[in-house]
Formats: sequence, structure tokens, C-alpha cells
Amino acid sequence: MPAPIRLRELIRTIRTARTQAEEREMIQKECAAIRSSFREEDNTYRCRNVAKLLYMHMLGYPAHFGQLECLKLIASQKFTDKRIGYLGAMLLLDERQDVHLLMTNCIKNDLNHSTQFVQGLALCTLGCMGSSEMCRDLAGEVEKLLKTSNSYLRKKAALSAVHVIRKVPELMEMFLPATKNLLNEKNHGVLHTSVVLLTEMCERSPDMLAHFRKNEKLVPQLVRILKNLIMSGYSPEHDVSGISDPFLQVRILRLLRILGRNDDDSSEAMNDILAQVATNTETSKNVGNAILYETVLTIMDIKSESGLRVLAINILGRFLLNNDKNIRYVALTSLLKTVQTDHNAVQRHRSTIVDCLKDLDVSIKRRAMELSFALVNGNNIRGMMKELLYFLDSCDPEFKADCASGVFHAAEKYAPSKRWHIDTIMRVLTTAGSYVRDDAVPNLIQLITNSVEMHGYTVQRLYKALIDDISQQPLIQVSSWCIGEYGDLLVSGKCEEEEPIQVTEDEVLDVLEGILVSNLSSTVTRGYSLTAIMKLSTRFASTVNRIKKVVLVYGSSIDVELQQRAVEYNALFKKYDHMRPALLERMPIMEKTSTNGPTEIVQTNGETEPSILETKHVPNVPQPANQANDLLDLLGGNDVISVIQTAPPTKLVSAGGELLDLLGDLSLSGSVPAPGPQVSISQPPFLLDGLASQPLFNDVAAGIPPMIAYNKNGLKIDFTFERSNTNPNIAVITMHASNSTEAEMTEFVFQAAVPKTFQLQLLSPSSNIVPALNAGTVTQIIKVLNPQKQQLRMRVKLTYTHKGSSLQDLAEVNNFPPQSWQ
Repeated sequence: MPAPIRLRELIRTIRTARTQAEEREMIQKECAAIRSSFREEDNTYRCRNVAKLLYMHMLGYPAHFGQLECLKLIASQKFTDKRIGYLGAMLLLDERQDVHLLMTNCIKNDLNHSTQFVQGLALCTLGCMGSSEMCRDLAGEVEKLLKTSNSYLRKKAALSAVHVIRKVPELMEMFLPATKNLLNEKNHGVLHTSVVLLTEMCERSPDMLAHFRKNEKLVPQLVRILKNLIMSGYSPEHDVSGISDPFLQVRILRLLRILGRNDDDSSEAMNDILAQVATNTETSKNVGNAILYETVLTIMDIKSESGLRVLAINILGRFLLNNDKNIRYVALTSLLKTVQTDHNAVQRHRSTIVDCLKDLDVSIKRRAMELSFALVNGNNIRGMMKELLYFLDSCDPEFKADCASGVFHAAEKYAPSKRWHIDTIMRVLTTAGSYVRDDAVPNLIQLITNSVEMHGYTVQRLYKALIDDISQQPLIQVSSWCIGEYGDLLVSGKCEEEEPIQVTEDEVLDVLEGILVSNLSSTVTRGYSLTAIMKLSTRFASTVNRIKKVVLVYGSSIDVELQQRAVEYNALFKKYDHMRPALLERMPIMEKTSTNGPTEIVQTNGETEPSILETKHVPNVPQPANQANDLLDLLGGNDVISVIQTAPPTKLVSAGGELLDLLGDLSLSGSVPAPGPQVSISQPPFLLDGLASQPLFNDVAAGIPPMIAYNKNGLKIDFTFERSNTNPNIAVITMHASNSTEAEMTEFVFQAAVPKTFQLQLLSPSSNIVPALNAGTVTQIIKVLNPQKQQLRMRVKLTYTHKGSSLQDLAEVNNFPPQSWQ
């Protein structure tokens, strides 16, 4: 058989191939020749054939049929054969194949060979692909070579020991005695591999870490080696860009970081050397930057001195000025990790960080944005928001959602004033309205609602924004809601914050109708606009007929949600016009809901108790935060249930199932939201029993006499009674509040509590102002379920403002007519 071609000739031939098919044909032809040679047990050219096979493997062609030939080469006595055999074993074999176990004995023999180069080949192969079984069998030989005086073998044995520890961690203690003298070696290769071995042992075993800290005094040895590297002069053997062995320096810094973490003594011992490395390392080359970066990570991870941490952050600040994008990215990422612990030190580099927002690289831009938001606090909120809003104007669409979300969060946390907060959120909506999160609209509505003194200013600003741009859906939704709530303030031209604009009722309706017919408006936005128009029917005096026509037109809309909304509003005009002012009155001040959602009503032994009063509606005027909780103590015992109070405009119940649908929509129980976030509170089951076409309660009192519940300081509370037709256990009490004094009573709030055997619900009052001189009354419906027919007892709490003074009184009502509870 002719001699096979040499590896060099095969490479030259393959490179002449013009197409992939031609190359594949050459490879297949040569593989066939190699297979024939293997079958003939040709020992002369086995080494050459395996070498060619390894080259084909590197090109991506299958070469598994040469695995056994590699084992034969390893068993050969010739060094050239062993070298190719071990190389083939590392490339073609791994621990998933049983064939590799056949070479365990060969490796063991070669580890005890008289030639260091053969021993080195065996150590490299074991450290590359040794399985756990192979490591257990050969760990003893590796440990012996680790103690030898030959530095060539010691460095390879240290790396093999790392592989053994990774595969069989329980063998770690075997190498502990051999590590004692490793750091005394002057050879940098041995030092490097020894530090790698010690790092692996410390990372995998807390016991080893404690041992090296206390017994071995490892930190002083590492400090000594690192100091020698820094102070040593030029060494051509280890010099890289003017720095002595940067690879060893980086490895030592990483090991120091592990040793100093959560350990005061070790951290104190390495503070000085870290300061020397940070100040003496040259930064003009990338090699120096790599060492400085590892130094910064070590300083930040150990219990270092405050001055040293400031020095580390200043190094990262210098990195931000580097022309290399990778270094700038690394600096931003590191600063982002340390900003929580060293906020003031990072703040010094705020201007440099903000400049990174203008970088062309998207990764740097994103890291700079995240770090900028982390730097925002109450002192710099105005300046930082100015920069971030400018970034929001000019950034790519992929950044707008995260940036808008960050601005919302920062403004909510650090806003210096409500006006600034509202202006900032409106700026975001006008700039990136289409990218904001879904909760941005209800959050802004809540902010506006609670800023009572800013209502006129806000509705005017939003009206102007609405005229300029109707493409941003969240902006239109907030604007429509505000116009519907505070349209009377817009038309009146009362705005103390800026120059008022003159707007007529028809102009406002023109804008809202334009939103309804715009192709840019979504279904949700049209729902906001239609509800706003409906609310204006109680705020505008001269355009009610026009509003009725608009509502009537959309009663036949092709959009089902919009049609249902319009039909229900039309029913309000026709059948329930007397209820329209109360249903469409201004939203009360809303408290921030908890992340767990609205109040839950828990059924306990047939009794309804609010589990957590985290979300509640209060009247239109501000009240003390603890006022609702005071009601829980009215009866002073454990037999009291809380009042289920229905604030406007939540669910009301009256005649007709269609009205139930109408008011269900008003409480936002559909996919189309009404113009304002509301919290729907679960109602007791008895309120929904038997709702058909019959009236809920009798129109005429069924022989139950009225009573005076309270009469003091000119305030008189009368109760009249009616009996529910749907449930005879329900008594419907109407509270009438009148005022005989010369001054009206404002901010009037009526609250009540009953024993646990009853269930009570308060519907919304007709007003919170009791007119003077008995010129009118405030009415409020109270529903009481008394399933056990017990005598009715009630305690009431009255809160109001009279002649500039806030008054509060408690009273107990026990003289209810027997007909009301029997």
C-alpha cells in the first residue's frame, strides 16, 4: 500500500477546493484511505493518519472512528506517538464515552514516567477530560507530582488538581498539605496555577476558607507576592505592556476578594496593598484597566475603609471618560451595583453618567439610564428629571417604555410639589404617551383628584394639550376624565396658577366629540370621552340638550361597549333623571390602594366583615385619615360590625334590572373604563337578592312612624322607614338632616354602626352641605338586614363644620319603632 500523504499536503489540497462539495469529496476520499490503513493495523503511519483525522475534526467532519487509534498511540513508547494520541484523546473523547476508561492505566503509567514531558502530557489530558472515576483513581499520583520540586510538573499538577476537585469535591483535603509551600515558589507559572487551586478550594468549601484565613495566614503571603509584582522592575519574561505579570495580579486580587469577604481582619490586612495597586497601576493600556477593574471589585466586596471605596468609585468615574466602549459599559455596570451602598460617592460623577445618555451605543445608553434613575433623590430631582425628559424626547422607541416608567416612579417618590409632579407626568404623556404602562392613567387621575387646589390649573393644561395632539391615547384619556370632572372650572376661567383661557361650553363639547369620531381613538378612549360628555350634563347649564343628542346617537353605535354605555346614559336622562346629579357628582378624594388590591369582604359564620380597610372612599372634602377607623369603635365592644359604606358613585340599587346594568357599568365592572379609577367594594348578598322588575322597597311607609334620632346644636336627624318588598328582613331607613341655625353646616358626614347580628349599608348622601334655616335637608339611605328580628340598636357619628369650627358628636339610638325591626 502506498504511503499516505502528509498532513501538510492534505491541508494544501483542501484549501484548493473551490466549493463545499469539492472539499467534502476530498475529505471523504481521505477518510476512506485512513479507514483502510486502520483496518490493516498499519503502525508506521498511524500517527500521521490520526493527525490528519484531527484536522478534519477541526473542520467539522466526523472523526469518531479514530478514537481507538488514539488509545493505541498513547500506549506507544514513542513520544511523538504519545503526543498525538493524547491530543486526539482530548479532542475526540469525553467522559460520556466508556472508551476513555480504557486509557486510565496508560495515564497512570505515564504519570510515573521518567520523562517530565510524558508526565506533562498525562497531566494535561487528565485535567482536560478526566471523569470522576478516573480522577478518583489518579488523584494520588497528581498529589505526589504537586509536591515535586520540578516547577514544570507542579504547575500542570496544580491545574489537574483543580479538575479533580471540581469532579470529586470530597478529595479536596488530599491536596491540603501540598498547598502549604506552593506560594513560596518563585516560578510565576507555579504561582499562577497555585492561586487558581487555592481559589477553587476556598470557593467550594467554607471550612477550607476559614482554614486558609486563620491557620495558613494566606492573606499576608498574597499581599507579599502582589507587592513584589508592583514594586519589581522591568522583567522581560513577565512584562505585558509595561506591567509585570498582569494575569497573576488579577488572579491574586480575585483570591483576596474571596478571603476578605465578610472578614474584618483579612480586609484590614489587604487595605494598604489595594490602595497601592489602585494608585500605582498605569491606566493608559488595557492591561492596567483590567487590573484596576479587579481591584475595584475587590474593594467593593470586602469590608474596606470608606476612603478606599471612594478611591474605587473614582477609578470607575475615570473609566467613564475612556474611549473604549467596553470599559465605559463595565464602569456603568459596576457603579449601578454600588450606588445603593456608596450613593454620595457615585453622585460626584453624576454629570459624567448623564453624558453617557448621549452615547451612540445602546448598551451604554441603557446602563446610563438605569444608573441615572438610581441617582435621583430629593435634592437633584429637578435637574435629573430635566435631563431624563430630554433623553425621553430623543431616545429610540425601545427605551421609551422603561424611561417613562422610571420617570413616573421617581416623580411619585421625590416630587417637590404637586404642580411639578403633574407637569412632569403630563410631559411624559405628551412625549411618550403610547409607551407608558397601563397603570399610568389611573395613577395620574388619582394624583389629580387628590390635588384639590390644582384642579383648575390641571384641566386647563390638559385641555390645551388635547387641542394640540390627539394621537397619544393615555393623554386623551386623562384629559377627557379631567374635563368631565372639572369642566365647570375650565369654562369659568378661574386659574390662579397661570393665565386663564376663555373657553365656551360648546368648544369643550366640540373637542370631546372630535375624539369620539377620530380614527386615532381607541374604544377605551371613546368610552372616556362619552362618559366625560355625560358628566358635563351636570356641570354645564346651556348644553344639556346637545349632550342628550350625542348620547342618543351613540346608542346605536357599531361598537357594543360604546353602545351599551350610551344606552345606559340615555336611560339616566329618561327614567332616572332625578338620580343623575348624585350619580355624576365629582369624584371624592381617593387613597392609594395597596398592592393586594381592593378591600376584601370575608364571610365569617354568615356575617360580613371587611378584612382590611385599606381602600375607602371619603366625601369630597379632606378628612382626617383615622376617621373611618374611628367608626369601628363606636359601640366599644366585640359585637360591632363595620359599616359597608357606598360612596358616590358606586353601586346603587333601585327599581328595574336595567338600572342594575347601568350602575354596574358606572362602577367600572367592564372592559371599557369610566373616566376615573374606582374601587368596587363587594356588597353583602342580601342587597342583591330577588332583583327582578319589582321595586326594592315600598313607595309608602307601611305604617311605621318616623322618629327623631338626634337633635342638638341646631342639627336635627330624622329617620323614616320603609320595608323591602324583596326581603322582609331588610329595613330601609332614610336619614333626613336639617339645620335650624343661621349658618350652613359644611363637610357634613353621617356614619353609623350596628351590632354583629345585623348587617348595615350606607348609600351615598345627597349632599355634604346642610342648608341654614331649614331651607333644605340632606338625605341618606341606610339599609339594615335583621334576620333574627332582634331589637335594633345603632350608634351614629356626626362630623361637620359650622361657623369655621370642626364639630364631631356621637349618639346612641335605641328607641326604634317596633314595626321597624319586628
